[in-house]
Amino acid sequence: MKLFEYQAKNVFRDAGIPIPKGILIQKTSELMGALAETGLPAVLKSQVLSGGRGKAGLIKVVKNEADALVAAEALFSSPHRVNTLLIEEAVDIKREIYLAVTVDPVKACALFLASAEGGVDIEELSATAPEKIIREPVEIERGLQPFQIRNLVKSLGLEGAAAKTAGAVMDGLWRIFREKDAELVEINPLFLTGKGEIVAGDGKLMLDDNAEWRQGEFDAGREYFDSDAAFEAAKEGIPYLQFDGDISLMCAGAGLTTTVYDLVIDEGGTVANYLEFGGPNYRRAEKAMELCLKNDSKVILMVTFGTIARADVMAEGIVAAMKKLKPDRPIVTCIRGTNEEGAVEILKEAGLTPIFDTEEAVRRAVALGAAV
Repeated sequence: MKLFEYQAKNVFRDAGIPIPKGILIQKTSELMGALAETGLPAVLKSQVLSGGRGKAGLIKVVKNEADALVAAEALFSSPHRVNTLLIEEAVDIKREIYLAVTVDPVKACALFLASAEGGVDIEELSATAPEKIIREPVEIERGLQPFQIRNLVKSLGLEGAAAKTAGAVMDGLWRIFREKDAELVEINPLFLTGKGEIVAGDGKLMLDDNAEWRQGEFDAGREYFDSDAAFEAAKEGIPYLQFDGDISLMCAGAGLTTTVYDLVIDEGGTVANYLEFGGPNYRRAEKAMELCLKNDSKVILMVTFGTIARADVMAEGIVAAMKKLKPDRPIVTCIRGTNEEGAVEILKEAGLTPIFDTEEAVRRAVALGAAV
């Protein structure tokens, strides 16, 4: 689960990491009250989960109330579905630094990242000058050691009070990483102000979904998802991703679903949604089809290969779902695996044409989508 910036900063504050004074608003009428708290100049920051907010124009610096009102109205009406703004006091920025803790899956350890050059172009820096990003492996059992903090602070060229505060921030980031079951904790940028203070200008916190039962304070509500269908799928425990193409995928297993996605793109088609209809969900054809029908797609493409999950049971579920939901778009089926002979008969009796080759099924779905 990826948290919003304001949630990450609340966690930072609780861990003793300095953050700017900020107020959340959900409508323009709340803006003046927020500015009375933060003062001017101020920064209006759209609370969305996508990256690159600055380059997308979703962060505005304002110097007076009139400009703030215009900026807030523009952000709330943007196509990025901005429902909440974080109004923050502007910081006197002297320098920007990058800090993060993540997982190194190859070495099976944590990885502390730091760079003396933080900000919006950190991804470009990683690609063009990777030597400027300091990488400090951290053993999970031992944790971030004091000597490692000293090495990182020195590598960043910090001294005096700023060095001490930065060290405390690093320690706080590590504690958050462990206590919150995080996959990533990031501050980009970490500001060094004109007064020599350290302040977290931004915050990113991604939690391991498998530890959600331990992190009950964060509830993934509707605002976390791209669509009503994605939100409903998450509540139902059905793996689902929202896109905006023509073909709804209803496939069995992550590997097969991803392969079918690639085949659709290679064939010149577009995908409306990714949905895994298999594993523990292979008896839930009705709910899976209901989710697909929430999309403005032109075709539903079903590709499964069942070993433990029986093909005939999947076919029975598909036919029952069709009878109840009465889909308003063509359905292409390639249902293979255990007892597929029974599946073939079930599909034929329902008026569907069983296809036995995945690539042929993809070509058929793309052609139907293009014809609509």
